Amino acid sequence: MTLGKWKKWQIAFAVFGMLAIGLAFLWPKAPEPPDTVTSLAQLEAHIESLVEFGTPPGMSLVVVKNGAIVYSKGFGWADHPRQIAAKPQTVYHWWSCTKIVTAIAILQLREQGKLRLNDSVTQYLPFFKVQHPLATSRVITIQHLLNHSSGLPDAGFRIMSWIHHDGEPSVDQTAMVERVLPGFSTLAFEPGDHAEYTNIGYMVLGAIIEKVAGVAYEDYIRENILEPLGMKHTGFVYIKAMEPYEAAGAHPLFDMWTPLIPFLAPSYVREISGNHVWLKRVYNDQTPPSGLIGPATDAARLLTAYLNGGELDGRRILSRESITAMTLEGRIRGKADDPQINRRQGIGWQVYDDKERLMIKHDGGGLGFSTVMQMYPDEKLGFVLFTNDVMCKGWRIVNLAAGLDW
Repeated sequence: MTLGKWKKWQIAFAVFGMLAIGLAFLWPKAPEPPDTVTSLAQLEAHIESLVEFGTPPGMSLVVVKNGAIVYSKGFGWADHPRQIAAKPQTVYHWWSCTKIVTAIAILQLREQGKLRLNDSVTQYLPFFKVQHPLATSRVITIQHLLNHSSGLPDAGFRIMSWIHHDGEPSVDQTAMVERVLPGFSTLAFEPGDHAEYTNIGYMVLGAIIEKVAGVAYEDYIRENILEPLGMKHTGFVYIKAMEPYEAAGAHPLFDMWTPLIPFLAPSYVREISGNHVWLKRVYNDQTPPSGLIGPATDAARLLTAYLNGGELDGRRILSRESITAMTLEGRIRGKADDPQINRRQGIGWQVYDDKERLMIKHDGGGLGFSTVMQMYPDEKLGFVLFTNDVMCKGWRIVNLAAGLDW
């Protein structure tokens, strides 16, 4: 495509997008969730109403309880233009739910005596140079990265351009961090003061894993977490076995963000069909914060191991002590946390402890996909919800599901 044609295509898309914004205000809204549901049938009816509306086009929900999957079902379309229905085994981008796997890897290395959470980042990455708010500022530690209290800013929309396509080489994670870090080196606040979510911090954690383990981040995760847990259809690239279950990312056609797609992520677009922009297969360059791809059924195996003290089918990925630490320690308030809600950012997980029901969770979302992993450790109960639409408020569905007696 020539530059002239490309600009014309962008302009046409933008003009259409402006019309879409206007229509978006007139377009029917997605069904609102009920305050509660009293049966699985009611929950499924609400989910069916959402996928019929198209936000999201497809969804997979898996529930684990007491060490086993007690519910798994797909709804709607993994790829409507290609007539691929969503199933429990449908493969989605995890986006930021990947951070949980990265945090687990760090704790594994701590168990092996290869690092400590209060070690400074520069002990492992000499190129890690940042501008502190004060001359007396504390050094940034691994713990600060894990609970988002480092002061490093987030990448924002720039993360949408950090992608590559099939046939293009994978990205060296340490080299990428070293290359992009100068653009994010001015700290937004004093390390350890509070938590502000940042993908950059987890990119740095990936480089630490590579330094300490002596292998590529992706190889470490495969060999030490995915393979031991039997997560056979999860990884950082699509494999042949995934293809029959592959979800295509989607975005509503009539939405205020639609005009930005050809500018923020022009190479994502595959086709426009029905009421959605359908997206091509892409890979995230920055794998430690957001690179995993796989089904909710595999993610459920990770949650089952976690709820079982770090072990599944005789394979241990973390000690019980590390599971307890990841669940309960390192908690720090977020800048925007509502004081009426007992929410804290922990090691990977966001922790909600109202003294009646401890909940830990992590969401993920990027163009085309949104994900939720949510657990109630005291009840050995966990939920995985993966969808192919970032506009879906999956946490609402999981909260409804969590109100049922499983």
